[in-house]
This record gives sequence, C-alpha cells and structure tokens, in this order.
Amino acid sequence: MPIRVLIAGDHEISRMGVRVILAGDDRWEVCGEARDGAETVEKVEELAPDVVILDLTMPVMDGVSTADHIRRIAPITRIVLFSMHEIPTIARLAGGDAFVSKSAAAHELPRTIMELFGRDHPAQRSS
Repeated sequence: MPIRVLIAGDHEISRMGVRVILAGDDRWEVCGEARDGAETVEKVEELAPDVVILDLTMPVMDGVSTADHIRRIAPITRIVLFSMHEIPTIARLAGGDAFVSKSAAAHELPRTIMELFGRDHPAQRSS
C-alpha cells in the first residue's frame, strides 16, 4: 500500500514540481492538492492522507496555523513543512514532523517521506 501524499501550496508551479519529484515511484501516491490553508484542512478531512507536504507561506491560513489544525483533526497524519527559506527549526515549533527546503526538494523530499514512515510502512518494505 503506497503512502498517500497531499501537496499543499499556493503556487501551482511548486505543487507541480513536487508531483514531478514524486512521480514514477510506487512507494507513494499523490492523493490530492490544496491551494491554501483552509482547503488543506478540508482535504485532510476528506482524503485522510498519510503525509501532507505543507508550504509555510499560504493565503487564508499560513502553514503554521494549518499544521496546528491538522494536528487536531488528524493526529497521525505526518506533516513535512516546505519552504524556500532555510528554517528547519520552525518545523518542530510549528507542529511539523520534518522540514524540507524547496532548494533541496529533489533529493531531500523522497528521503524525508520514507524516514517519517520507517520500515514499518508497507511501501518502505518493498524498496
């Protein structure tokens, strides 16, 4: 069973980039996308993703507020905070499980997702 990923960010090109990074790997599937914090919360409730790749800077509700809402409605959903700014310590303060800089996403995003799930997740065992 693949890891279900929700991509949340206000820039379509950024969401597309994440899709490209994750494409072609059967360990995960992109189950949806959201353009702002409020839509992200709705999609988490609707889709029950395993992990949300969450941009810190979004309209309606920023990444920190969105992460807080996700923690309350879906405490087992993992959150990878995603930003162009190099501020990994904010991930823990904002309730995220990990941080990936957009500049390092091509290499770091897949590795980070797999580290969050460890060897217990069926997708990890198949690799």
